[in-house]
Amino acid sequence: MKKLGLNEIREKYLAFFEGKGHLRLPSFPLVPQGDASLLLINAGMAPLKPYFTGKEVPPSKRVTTCQKCIRTPDIERVGKTARHGTFFEMLGNFSFGDYFKVEATAWAWEFITKTMEMPIDKLWVSIYEDDDEAFDIWTKQVGVSADHIVRLGKADNFWEIGTGPCGPCSEIYFDRGDENGCGSPDCAVGCDCDRFVEFWNLVFTQFDKDEAGNYNRLPKPNIDTGMGLERLAAIMQGVGNLFEVDTVTNIMSHITKIAGVQYKTDAKTDVSLRVITDHVRSTTMMVSDGILPSNEGRGYVLRRLLRRAARHGKLLGIQKPFLNEVALTVIEESKEAYPDLKEKQDFIQKVIANEEQRFDETIDAGLAILNQYIVEMKEQKVAQLSGDKAFKLYDTYGFPIDLTLEILVEQDFTADEQGFSDEMDAQRTRARQARAQGNHAGWDDNIFSQLDKGIKTSFIGYGQNACEAQVLALVKEDEIVQAVQTDEQVTVILDQTVFYGESGGQVGDIGTITTNNCTVQITDTKKLNDGKFLHIGLVTKGFLQVGDQVTATLDNENRNAIARNHSATHLLQKALKEILGSHVAQAGSYVNAERLRFDFNHFTAVTKEELLAAETAVNRMILQGLQVDINEMPIDDAKKIGAMALFGEKYGKTVRVVKMGDYSIELCGGCHVQNTSAIGLVKILSDSGVAAGVRRVEAVTGLGVINYLYEKTSLLEEAAQALKTTPNELPRRAEQVVQEVRDLQKELNDSKAKMAKSMLDDIVNTAKHVGDIQVVTARIDGMDADGLRQMGDMLRDKLTCGVVVLAAVTEGKINFTVMASKDAVAKGMHAGNIIKEVAKVAGGGGGGRPDIAQAGGKLPEKVDEALALVDGLVLGLLKEN
Repeated sequence: MKKLGLNEIREKYLAFFEGKGHLRLPSFPLVPQGDASLLLINAGMAPLKPYFTGKEVPPSKRVTTCQKCIRTPDIERVGKTARHGTFFEMLGNFSFGDYFKVEATAWAWEFITKTMEMPIDKLWVSIYEDDDEAFDIWTKQVGVSADHIVRLGKADNFWEIGTGPCGPCSEIYFDRGDENGCGSPDCAVGCDCDRFVEFWNLVFTQFDKDEAGNYNRLPKPNIDTGMGLERLAAIMQGVGNLFEVDTVTNIMSHITKIAGVQYKTDAKTDVSLRVITDHVRSTTMMVSDGILPSNEGRGYVLRRLLRRAARHGKLLGIQKPFLNEVALTVIEESKEAYPDLKEKQDFIQKVIANEEQRFDETIDAGLAILNQYIVEMKEQKVAQLSGDKAFKLYDTYGFPIDLTLEILVEQDFTADEQGFSDEMDAQRTRARQARAQGNHAGWDDNIFSQLDKGIKTSFIGYGQNACEAQVLALVKEDEIVQAVQTDEQVTVILDQTVFYGESGGQVGDIGTITTNNCTVQITDTKKLNDGKFLHIGLVTKGFLQVGDQVTATLDNENRNAIARNHSATHLLQKALKEILGSHVAQAGSYVNAERLRFDFNHFTAVTKEELLAAETAVNRMILQGLQVDINEMPIDDAKKIGAMALFGEKYGKTVRVVKMGDYSIELCGGCHVQNTSAIGLVKILSDSGVAAGVRRVEAVTGLGVINYLYEKTSLLEEAAQALKTTPNELPRRAEQVVQEVRDLQKELNDSKAKMAKSMLDDIVNTAKHVGDIQVVTARIDGMDADGLRQMGDMLRDKLTCGVVVLAAVTEGKINFTVMASKDAVAKGMHAGNIIKEVAKVAGGGGGGRPDIAQAGGKLPEKVDEALALVDGLVLGLLKEN
């Protein structure tokens, strides 16, 4: 048996099945396309489900893949054992109604015995206990010895999920020898020990299970096979687990160098090394496929993996962000099979580094809080952390509940997961209520589900601004009605419309719906998923009823302004890709008549120079007057010409392609200009960060740019007039004024310092002795908090063993400062405790350390009364000690 590297094994497998007439497909993204039942692709056949179910026609009846997979149900066990991992690659060969058991078994045996040269005496086969057909094929046609075939029950060798396609399966095992067994005389294929390693599963999908539990034979059975690449590599390399496979070991070696540790020298160290190795493999692949850290869905899985890896880095003593460095090794080890990793290398590193940095900023504070909770639970002999405390760790310090649970379990504690869920639900409810307050009051989605499902609206508004239509339905105040009249708010559904319904980031059109005696002023248009267009507006004249023939006319000036902004968004995305990098991808957009907003993936602030370069590139394309061609075509043709698509968006077989010269090609259903020159001009107004790794650019076009320039010119002239200069001289004059202000501020500060020094001795002379403590209290109105603290420092330095309490009322605001010398603190003085009581009298609060504390107050008239408490407070602290 040859010792082969993982990358070599992958290529040999795919090439073998290509030689058997299979179409080699690249790995599908980890984000399932059109499968709401899956969070992440977790098996080789998962992205091929539409072909197995008949919903889509496969590109070939024979397909072979190496599919990236993520599985997280056993995430807590990753690291603790060498068996478990969250990322793996699944080799598979599939038949969609073509070949069946004979070919599947024969080719599997040929590959492992001829191509892989595995010793036949080490190979075992399991079959479903009633599958005599499979037994005969294995023994009579493939030539496997009957004493190396084991019959197992339904739990082991029959694949089914509820109703639908299912069937028996046959698994191939490698015998690793007695030394890896459990020692039991009954040890055999199917035992849970490490001796017999199952590495290839052949599923014979030959039945369709109905609701009654009957197994009906499929007219065209299918083949679905799956073989873990890492598991096969472990066998071929003679190692015990996936962490010892060549490519994975190289990743772990990088981590050991960073941490300055060795693998297999300490059990806890090994756990952390395995966790980091596995999780960086997963996160690198996830980010490559467009998944970004978030608090929901697959983004939460990514965040959880990254933060778990970061924490284990801390346990290894790594004090700086390092996961992005390890990701480089993952990319190097996998770039042959997944070349996009190298293309997206900068983006992947930035996402990982950004998330680790964010966690690094909060983990120490969060761990301190959690450790404090653990101490309290030990003292109180409580075994469970409350849900509200677990939620605080999540909400304030970014601790995923899973990480909190993991740390608690290490200390033999648990958390109230239901209580945590209740807190999360309460937060979501608050968020929904906040959103609801901003919703349009004229309609509710639920009401439209009561309408006839056949009611739909045809959109014909790309090439015209008016059309004749029939009223299909009317909704008023969340009720379906037959008629509406003057001054009533209404939602109108037509059989066809020129009004664009809000979608794809573009706002809905406005305009009018009219008859001879009725006018409805439309202020918004929405589009529902079932094809209904909702025209929302006010009846300004007359009477409208269901069945009326109407004229729908959109506001053409408004539509043209929207089209300018939407087309500019396409040009802007292309320009940003050119200037910032190919990782730039749309993360959201909003286009109305006034301006455009474009959100995109990028992990650093965009510089002024980069913004200017993007703006210049867009305006250059506008001035070139690029023809805008819009065509519908098959999605495969659109991809061939390089059309940009929204990541994760589900597109039909036919798509609408918007092409602006040879500069920009995107899939888009929105409204656009016919030539880029119609945009006029683009001006970027701002760049800001809206989420981790997401930037937002806002811009205006056409008349919006002119209005912007008018406003800026007016402001410039007003500023110049105020400073008694000209617009051209304004920068120089502003610098001059700033310098004058600095000079005056310095004079003022010098004056204050002189006053303070002159006051210092006078205040020290007022010191009283309370026991062994010198006590100074003073009120210095007009001094700010910083000045008060500096004065307190100077006074404390003049006292051997003393307490200084200062108060100031400045512009109605109260500030207190308390200082205690080292000797005074040693005798029981505590500035924080003193200020808490003093500030309370003046309607304030605060606290601090034993030697220094600051606070505020709300009742200026109570300041003297508050200071009068000091002597008694000092005396009380002396008595306590």
